[in-house]
Amino acid sequence: MSLSANALSVSANSQTPPRERILAAASDLFYRNGIRAVGVEAIAAAAGTNKMTLYRHFASKDELVAEYLRRLAGDAGHFWDGLAAAHPGNPRAQLRGWLAAMEAHVVDTEQRGCALANAAIELPEKDHPARRVIEQFKAAQRERLIALCGATGADEPELLADELFLLLEGARVSAQSVGPTGPASRLVRMGEALIAAHLS
Repeated sequence: MSLSANALSVSANSQTPPRERILAAASDLFYRNGIRAVGVEAIAAAAGTNKMTLYRHFASKDELVAEYLRRLAGDAGHFWDGLAAAHPGNPRAQLRGWLAAMEAHVVDTEQRGCALANAAIELPEKDHPARRVIEQFKAAQRERLIALCGATGADEPELLADELFLLLEGARVSAQSVGPTGPASRLVRMGEALIAAHLS
C-alpha cells in the first residue's frame, strides 16, 4: 500500500485515535506537497480535528515533522528485517531483493522519491529536530548496506555499499527530473553490475 493510500484510509476513519489521524494526514500532505508548503490548519482539517488537538499531541509543527520521519525510518527497518526473513543466510539474494524493491519504488509514478531525502533538502537548519532523524536514518541505511555487502564476500564492502547508495540516490533524482523510463529504470541492472565487479 502506498503512503498516500494508507494515510487517507487512517485519517478517514473516525475510530482511529486523533494522534494517529494527525500523523496519517501529515504524512500524506508532507510527502505530496512538501513540508514547508503544508500548514497545521490543513493537517488538522485533513485529520478531521482542530489545531488545539494537534498541538495537544505535538508541541510544534517541527515536532510533528520529526515524528513523521521517525515513523518512516521505522518502516524501513521492518523492510530490512523482511528481506533477511525472505532470504535467510543469503546476503546476495537480500541485495537483489533490495535493488528490486528500490527500483519498483523509484519508477512508481505515484511516488516522489525518498521522503527523508526530500525533507533534508527542505530543512537545512542543523538544529531542526528532524535533522537528527534524517542523519541517523541515512547513516543506518549505509551501515546496513555495508554489512550486507561484506556478507556477500565483496572485496571492498564499504566502497560497494557507497556505490549502491549513491546509485539509488541518483536514480531517485533522475526519476523525478527525466521520468521513470529514463536511467532510473536501469537501477537493478546497474546495481547488479556493480555487485558483480566487486565479487570477481
